[in-house]
Amino acid sequence: MWEYQKKLQIPINIKNPNPKLAAFIVSQYGGPDGELGASMRYLSQRFSMEDDMAKGLLTDIGTEELAHLEMVGALIHQLTKNATTTEIENSPMAPYYIDHAKGVYPAAAAGNPWKAEYIGVKGDPIADLVEDLAADGAISYTQHV
Repeated sequence: MWEYQKKLQIPINIKNPNPKLAAFIVSQYGGPDGELGASMRYLSQRFSMEDDMAKGLLTDIGTEELAHLEMVGALIHQLTKNATTTEIENSPMAPYYIDHAKGVYPAAAAGNPWKAEYIGVKGDPIADLVEDLAADGAISYTQHV
């Protein structure tokens, strides 16, 4: 069970709206390599870990990724909340705004909504851990082929 502290891990306090920057950051929220996928990956893979220490580690990492998700969401919200309609219309955030206004929605910068297929959960500890390394950029398949 988690204990939620009602404060951000790192305070976010953006003073000036910047929907152009928000359009780039939104992918880190719900894009294919974003925090939503990372948290779901670890929290889903933990169930097939046979070792309690590994299971606990994946739970800890998944929980940490949820904290990152909250911080990135706060960034997007603060970068858009005081933006004028004109500022948003003249930014790459315009197509996102049409469907989500100033809401924080898990999507990639190109507008594609988050998909469960972004994560790999094979039920095999080695396969899952290799997926985690690849997703976090720790290894590159092209270097090993």
